[in-house]
Amino acid sequence: MDNNNFAIIMAGGIGSRFWPLSNKQKPKQFIDILGTGKTLIQQTYERLIKICPSKNIYVVTGKEYFNIVQEQIAELDINNILCEPYRRNTAPCIAYATYKIFLKSKNANIIVAPSDHIILDGEIFSKCIQEGLDFVKNNKYLLTLGVIPSRPETGYGYIQKSREKEGYPNIQEVKSFTEKPDLELANIFIKSGDFIWNSGIFLWNVNTIIEAYKKYLSSLIGLFEDGLGYINTNKETEFISNIYAETHAISIDYGILEKADNVCVLCADFGWSDLGTWKSYHELSQKDNNNNVIKNNNHKLVDTKNCIINISNDKTIVIQGLDNYLITENNDTLLICNRDYEESIKKISEKINIKKKVPK
Repeated sequence: MDNNNFAIIMAGGIGSRFWPLSNKQKPKQFIDILGTGKTLIQQTYERLIKICPSKNIYVVTGKEYFNIVQEQIAELDINNILCEPYRRNTAPCIAYATYKIFLKSKNANIIVAPSDHIILDGEIFSKCIQEGLDFVKNNKYLLTLGVIPSRPETGYGYIQKSREKEGYPNIQEVKSFTEKPDLELANIFIKSGDFIWNSGIFLWNVNTIIEAYKKYLSSLIGLFEDGLGYINTNKETEFISNIYAETHAISIDYGILEKADNVCVLCADFGWSDLGTWKSYHELSQKDNNNNVIKNNNHKLVDTKNCIINISNDKTIVIQGLDNYLITENNDTLLICNRDYEESIKKISEKINIKKKVPK
């Protein structure tokens, strides 16, 4: 294992599309959604610990989730749990963790991974990551992992790949990014053979990404550079709180990757899903003979098909005559809706805005 390999796990989202199962008190990355015995962030950490030593893995999350991260990844040094005072999308959180790493290793090679993705083939994933790290170690490129598409999915971002990098048969230059196309355009992408899904997993050398920030997000990175002396001191929390108040929400994709001319993609198939919707949950879960996904041991279904039923075992569920419905709960909230309207769940959760205090 290379001690110069580092990882950033992004764990600040609230997974509102999985509401009410996922909510502000306990977002989906801290839930064992698929019933594997491990939460999504625990699975992410276990994949990365095979590539990076624990001391080199950083989790960036909301300050309200510090205790949850500490509980679920007990072996992680508490100084490696970086707490954001506000949600500002991925560019600020990656910048924060990048400078923590830079102060530890001036030539680190970094993996950036969301905390809530599903990867079914860990062995192939590890090989891809190692291949990617070898590439960014020797080349000043920003590398993203691309996934071979299996369908014209409208909920994912797409990467248009270009010419192959000499000496790296699985790595190609990126021509363009497209975020969540409509079905017609997604079909065109698939038929062309030039487009792959963007997994949102990135690899780069610390100096390459800092140079990119300086070129494309200079005002953001300037805030961090002005206070580098505060990082790793007892003034770090106050410093981060102050500069986050000045930052705008912007993704690393929009802020840097879509603008940079040194972006490549490593294309692979390691059983990836971002588990971003109930649709993807249905696809990944075991189903009964009527295409129902049922997470409840006390149920009776009659003339019911194509449904998702995620209800705790302390309730007996009797359902008759439903087709294509989502039924799920969390504590005192029950959601019943047609699966065709699941895109409205996020808006519904925002309107209801259930105010619950996050445990300290």
